[in-house]
Amino acid sequence: MDRTQGDDGAFVPAGSDGPAGGDGYVPPYPYRHPEQPSVIKLIGLARKSFLSVWPEMAFSRPLLRIAVLKKQIFICNSPDTVQEAFVRKHEIYQRKSAQMRHALEPLIGDGLFISDKETWRVRRRIVAPIIHASKVPDFFPAMAEAVLERREAWRRLGADAPVDVLREMAHLTAEIICRTIFGRQLGRDYAGEVVESFTAYQRHIDQIDVQSLLGLPDWFPRFRGRAIRRSVRRIDRVLDEIITSYEARKRDGETSVIGGLLEARDEDGTPLTREAIRNEASVIFMAGHETTANTLAWAWFLLSQAPRARARLHAELDTVLAGRPPEFGDIARLPYTRAVIEETLRLYPPVPILAREALADDRIGGWEVPKGSLVLVAPWLLHRNPTLWERADHFEPERFLGGARGGQSKFGYVPFAIGPRICAGLSFGMTESILSLAILAQAFDPQLQEGADIQPVCRLTLRPGDALPMRLRAR
Repeated sequence: MDRTQGDDGAFVPAGSDGPAGGDGYVPPYPYRHPEQPSVIKLIGLARKSFLSVWPEMAFSRPLLRIAVLKKQIFICNSPDTVQEAFVRKHEIYQRKSAQMRHALEPLIGDGLFISDKETWRVRRRIVAPIIHASKVPDFFPAMAEAVLERREAWRRLGADAPVDVLREMAHLTAEIICRTIFGRQLGRDYAGEVVESFTAYQRHIDQIDVQSLLGLPDWFPRFRGRAIRRSVRRIDRVLDEIITSYEARKRDGETSVIGGLLEARDEDGTPLTREAIRNEASVIFMAGHETTANTLAWAWFLLSQAPRARARLHAELDTVLAGRPPEFGDIARLPYTRAVIEETLRLYPPVPILAREALADDRIGGWEVPKGSLVLVAPWLLHRNPTLWERADHFEPERFLGGARGGQSKFGYVPFAIGPRICAGLSFGMTESILSLAILAQAFDPQLQEGADIQPVCRLTLRPGDALPMRLRAR
């Protein structure tokens, strides 16, 4: 397959060598080094994007070990090593990496996403039932309402209107998550301000914690710029206003996450503090907004480059829904729409690196892992491992039809993490993604604007750069 190399070292695949009936489309990915980069080069690459650090051989190795300054790093890249570290030895590898903790602690404090040990256990027991799969039918009407409103807004823009689909999906998923967290009316009132604040926060986060690589302890102060502090203050203020407004305007019978958090009690019957409620609301917003927005944006991009996949998606929607909006029961009747989302998550996992810290000396795959080492499961590598996936770099939704996970065990496909720390909102996120794609694709066939160069960029999450310029072609 022909490839051209961009100025930033990214290979942009071109051409088609797919199987009969498929598009054979290979979407863009960063340059893969023939050998492991030097430590200095690796740190420089990581500060720009973690996706750029991996040599070609890393994608097929079951377990890798590298040393960066004073930090030992182990990368689990096979179902066996993933299961060993993140499931069987969860107690040793339950702590999130220092990079993740220091990046998110100003925003979410001791929230579920970065807490561990007893704090994590208590918060997980409280939060998980509030966003459990059994609650998704209750949230579905608010989800569908937000997506239908977005579809009508697109129609008002007129034929072939230019839009930034990344921004559109960010605002759509913010509307959805705000309405389900805060209730429909408060979600409408605050969605725009919340998404702008979270986006600003992520823009200013460092991609690599050099202090940790130098062996400095957790208590050593990390510099945080004024922009980060300003974003945190804004988010805290907005969430406090929302909680106060919810308490004053609570509507009986409306299901919302904030209501569940306000009513939750720990094992001793003690309610969550205002700070804890704010932290967990931030966690749920961050996990349910940014990741789903990126997944949907990538799905639109991939479909715009794969006409056969696009035609099959449209055929399924036309046959199953016949022009009407989806109901909750229809989600299970849209297997190809789900497969598009699952394949998008494989190629562009929203959190491409899951990093943990070893709390004790251990062994993985026969290798000694000293206490304090960084242990990674990198979905970016695992999902493109050519020993696990046929045609690993190709966009082929068909591999997920039949519920076969592309032939992989559940430890070879981990877009929502795995083990006890698997995303509590997995069902929520999948339903939100399938529903959004289905409703919008019933009416629109977005096409990439001519000349747009889309490359994956890894910040806290994996995004298609800072914008995804497309034109809204009506169906």
